[in-house]
This record gives sequence, C-alpha cells and structure tokens, in this order.
Amino acid sequence: MSTERTEHISSRRPRHHPLAPPAWLLQGLKPTTAPVPWAAAARAAVALSVPLAVGFALNEPEYGALASMGALSGVIGDTADAYRMRVLNIAVPQFFGAVGVTLGTLVYGHGWVAVGVLTLIALVSGMISSIGTVASVSGLLLLLNAVVGAGLPMPQPWWTAPLLLGAGGLFVLALTLLGWPLRGRRPERAAVAAAYRALADTLEAGGGPGGLYDERRRRGTQGLNQAYDLLLGRRARGLHGRSQSLVRMLSQLNVVIPLVEAAPAAHLRGRPLPPEIPAAVRELAAAVEEGRTEAPVLDLPEARTPAERALDAALRHAATIVHLAEPDPYNVDDRLGRPAALRVRARRAVRDMMMSGTSWRYGLRLALCVGLAQSLVSVVEIERSYWVALTVTFVLKPDFGSVFSRALLRALGTAIGLVVAAAVLAEVPRGWWDVPVMMVLGALIPVFSAKGYAFQTAAITPVILLLSDLLNHQGFDLIRPRLLDSLIGCAITLIAGYLLWPESWHTRIGDRLAETVDDAARYVERAFAPAADDAALAAARTGRLQARRRLYRDLSGVRSEFQRALTEPPPTGTRAAAWWPLVVAVERIVDAVTAARVRVNHGAPPPAAEEVAGIARQLRELAVRVRSSTVPVRVEGEPAGEESGVLAPVHQELAAARAITQPER
Repeated sequence: MSTERTEHISSRRPRHHPLAPPAWLLQGLKPTTAPVPWAAAARAAVALSVPLAVGFALNEPEYGALASMGALSGVIGDTADAYRMRVLNIAVPQFFGAVGVTLGTLVYGHGWVAVGVLTLIALVSGMISSIGTVASVSGLLLLLNAVVGAGLPMPQPWWTAPLLLGAGGLFVLALTLLGWPLRGRRPERAAVAAAYRALADTLEAGGGPGGLYDERRRRGTQGLNQAYDLLLGRRARGLHGRSQSLVRMLSQLNVVIPLVEAAPAAHLRGRPLPPEIPAAVRELAAAVEEGRTEAPVLDLPEARTPAERALDAALRHAATIVHLAEPDPYNVDDRLGRPAALRVRARRAVRDMMMSGTSWRYGLRLALCVGLAQSLVSVVEIERSYWVALTVTFVLKPDFGSVFSRALLRALGTAIGLVVAAAVLAEVPRGWWDVPVMMVLGALIPVFSAKGYAFQTAAITPVILLLSDLLNHQGFDLIRPRLLDSLIGCAITLIAGYLLWPESWHTRIGDRLAETVDDAARYVERAFAPAADDAALAAARTGRLQARRRLYRDLSGVRSEFQRALTEPPPTGTRAAAWWPLVVAVERIVDAVTAARVRVNHGAPPPAAEEVAGIARQLRELAVRVRSSTVPVRVEGEPAGEESGVLAPVHQELAAARAITQPER
C-alpha cells in the first residue's frame, strides 16, 4: 500500500486521551455542523403553539394537547426538500398514526389483551420500516401512537383522538405548503446545481493528492444520488404527465454523468486540470440554479489525450443541454433505469418485505422488546408506564443508527430534557403561559434535530412532558417517573434488543462489500464487451451506465453501513474500522475501470478479452476472500501491477485490494 494511501487512512482514525470518552460514543455526542433551519423553526413554533392556544380558547386544553402531539410528529417527519415529497413524508405517516392511536384506544385498560395487540403492532411496524424512509416513519408513528393510546385515557368517542392527532399533523403540512407557490421547483434546482458544484470540486482535485480526490469524488456521487432521489424518488405520474421544468432538470442532471465518468480518467493523468474546466462546471451550476437559456461561449484549453478529449466533449455537451429550453422528454430518467409505476413499486416493496429475512428479524426483535416492556408494566406497577414502550420504540431503530449508542444517547438526552422540563413545570404556571413556552420549545426541535440524536431527544423531551401534563395534570411529579421509565426502556432495548442478538456483534460491511465486488466483476465484463453493430453498442452503453450507477449507489450504502458501525462499541466498531482500507480500494477499482472505458471511447487501444476475463476472475476471487474474512489484514508496501496498457491502473488497484485481504503468515 502506498505511503500516501496509508497516511490518508490513518488520518481518519481519531486519537483519544486515555481518560476521554470512547470514540464510538463521541461519534454520537459530537454535534453535526449544519445551518440553522430558520423556516423549519418558525413552522414548528407556530404548529405546536397554535393548537394549544385554540384548546385554551375553547376551554378544552386536552384537545389542544392532542393536536399539538400530532403536530409534533409532523414536525419530526418534515425532513424532505421537494414539496411533493414533503406531502408524502407528512401525510402518509399521519394516516398510520391515526390507525395506531385508534387501535391503542380500543385496547386501553384491557391488560394482557393490550400486551398482545401492541406486540403484534410492533411486529408489523418493524417489518414495514424496511421498505423505505416514508414507510420507516409510518411504522414508527403507528407503534408510537398505539402505545400512547393504550397507555393514556383518551377523550371519547373513540374517533376523537385520531381526528385531533391527524388535524395537528395536517396543520404542519398546510404550513409547509404555504411556500410552494413562491419557491416552486427551487429545491430541485438547488439539488441539481449542487451536483454540478460537487463535480467541479472533484475535477479541481483531479491529479492531486489521492485522499482529497477520493473524498471529493464521494461527495460528488452523493450529490448526484440525492438529486436523482429528489427528482424521481416520489414520481407517480407517467412520462407524459411531467412538467416541463422537471423534464429540463432531469436532462441537466443526466448530462452530469459523462462528466463524472471522465473525472477518473482525468485524475489518472497525474497532473491538475486547467482551472478553466472546473470554472466552466461552476458556471453551469449557476445557470441551472438561475434557469438561464442563453447559449454560453466556452473557452476551454485544447484537448490532446483521450482523457482530455472525453472531458472536453462531455463538458461541451453539458453546456448545450443545460441551456436548452425544451429538452427531449423521452430520455430523461435516472441512469439506473426508468422507474416503474407507483403501484408496481408498492407491490414489489410489500413482496420483498414479506420475503426478507432481515425484515422479519427486525420485526421480531422490536416485537420482543415491546412485548417485554408491556409485560413488565402489566406485572409491576409503574406510573404512566407507556413511556417504557415509547423509549423502546425510539431507541430500537437500526435504520436510524447504532442501537447501543442510541440507548445511551437517549438516556443522556432525556436527562438533559428533564432538567429543562423541571424548570418549566416548576416555574411556569399552567394555562395560557404554556403557549409562549411551547412556541420557544417547538422552535428548538428542528434546530437541535439537525445536530444529532442526543440533541433531538433533549429538545423533544420537554415538549412531550408539557403536553403529557396537560393530559395527566401531574405537574412536577412527572419528572421522576419519566427518567425511571426511560432508563427501564433503554435497559430492555440493550439486553433483549442488542446483547441477545448475535447479529449485533457482527458488522455487515464485509458481506455488502463482497456483493459490490461481485457487481464490479460484472461491470468489468460489461464495460469491455464487444458490440456487433450500432444498436448493440447503444444497448451496451446504456447497460454500462446503469451498472456503474448501481455500483456507486452500493458503495454509498457500504459507506453508510461503515459510519453506523463506527458508533458501535468494541469489538464491532473496531472490526468495522479495519474494513476501511478495503472500501477505499474497491472504490478505486471502479474508478479505474471507468477511466479505462473512457480512454478506449476516445482513442486508446481496447484491452484483450483474455485480460478483461482475468480481471473479472480476480475480482470474484476477491469477493470470496472478503466473505471469508472476519477482519481484513493490511499488507504494507506497493503492490506490483501491469506496467502498460489501458487497464494498467485497474491491475494496480486490484493488486492493492487483494493485498489488503491477504491472510497473515
């Protein structure tokens, strides 16, 4: 392994004082750097305080508290940028929340019947959480509201509570949609422009230190994925139902891909690109964001090598499409392929959920913990015991991060939130004074949620306690039971939801990385497969683009799994960190293959079929070795590779990856 690569890898390992908290815990305690979401803070302040004020005005503070609880779930779920996505992110979970509180209300006070029903709801909630982001929030709200309905006396008739909770959530949606006529497609345009700027940063780092280039290339891939997800992730209309602005943005995004493909080839030149090239890409980003249509005049340096010709051609084509007022509407889908109709995707998602072992394991895991929590509070008298199951539900969300660290962070966040709640309940008289207090506390939720889980918990806890007090009328006496309930819920989650499950002690990075390496072998074969005619050549190019996009999405998933595993305590976190060099090596292999294909497209001699087959075979052998490795072993030194040919960088990166997984002697 090269000195540069070794230094880059080692630089990512934080060094800690012996008395400092462990790195896996600090990972969650460190606040995320994010701008203050002023608009979201203002919406949360209004959404949580207005229902409360209406309740006081009507002399029905309990009704106002329930509506504010519904608004709280809407505020937490409002995480998207595009307005059409926000409709689904808020409205769909509200429906599941209404179903949950209805079921909970029907079994309130029914003892072991309530335990059985909540356990079954937990199973369903856990399973549907595997479908996607909206389904995960929907499953969470289904279970949370069921627990609240089964643990608190709700106003009668039975439909009152779901109606009030739903009204609060829809109030948040209405406040959110107020900006739609003014902002229109601005979030989508900003996402496409951000993808261009990330690409400009990548090109600017090309030919320089490998660590900087790798980091910027990953940011570029992430920006491209986010832009595609924003434009196409919730598309339910057919091709002919698209708006002209959406068609244009998709066209502008699609022409980024040839530039992304050319970037690795330009990086392998070993010298920085002329500054005019990243500057031109940033100019395109500004044109996308401002919606310009006037044709630009590009002043680019002369292209001499195949890599330079590829970059020049891709940049000039992008400049033409970016400024095209009416692009072709029939070639504007994500290069992963055209999305199926919404009903088809829904059927596939349900089928995959029912057939997935992971989905069943998580559902059973959540059901076990909720069942234990409800059984415990049915046997042992605990004040306002619903908080135990609520804690279990919040903590046991593997798609939100490490279960172990979340349990500790929730306990810490709850303790901080209880200090704030104690001050409010002790010093602020109940009544109309609750409205301005709720306005301030509500505004803090989006601000602190952007900082991390512990901060979000600290912000949400006093809000929930204040609303609970309006329903329970316990006042300051709520504080001690809430802390005790939270600690019990965290303990149940750590024991029954973490320590007793073997998969908690193993990282999934190796298995997912092995699957990605197998996909890389197929990508190599597809990238250099011969084509008989022009039609076959076009089909091969489309298949190659789709395979490459899937590869980079898979690698993004591996990276997310890596970041999650780092927050686990030893030995899981330590084992996960050992996989980092191999993750980087596989990313470089894919980059090198892409660069080789680009060079062949622009004049370099193609590799022999035997050489391509040999690389694919070595990649499959590497995948087998990764699957059989508990922890990869690093081998220092620069691995030998082929000295000439278009695939020479691929040979070198592949040799480096194979050296990392070499067994110890």
